[in-house]
Amino acid sequence: MTDELTERRRGRPIGQDLRRRAVAAVLEGRMSGRAAALHFEVGEASIWRWMKRYRQRGHMRDDPRSGRPSRIEPERKRIFRLLEGRPDLSVRALQRALAAEGLVFGEAGLHRFLNRHGLQRSRRFAWRRKPVPKAAARN
Repeated sequence: MTDELTERRRGRPIGQDLRRRAVAAVLEGRMSGRAAALHFEVGEASIWRWMKRYRQRGHMRDDPRSGRPSRIEPERKRIFRLLEGRPDLSVRALQRALAAEGLVFGEAGLHRFLNRHGLQRSRRFAWRRKPVPKAAARN
């Protein structure tokens, strides 16, 4: 097992170096497609797909993925500026601060943006706090 494989998370694209080594092993006749798939811990269908791409295009890169562009990314500097001034800002507080500047984003989208840039926030739920005992509330 290679170090790269232990670091790779499921659902993420496989790096070009690993693709190159797997396809080279099959094309040079050192391994069968199935043996390469087992050795590099990838799906056998992936090996055959990469080989087909290599033969047709001369590379094994994925096709561009569809999807709409992020609305949050163009406001990256503004978000970083807000977080630089108040590093302990929660996601909801950040959402309100951006709304005050005319930018409306959903909480989940802001979470994904912050995670993508290594700025994870813990989710703080006020409603999960322990309730005040009734006897203490009367005094």
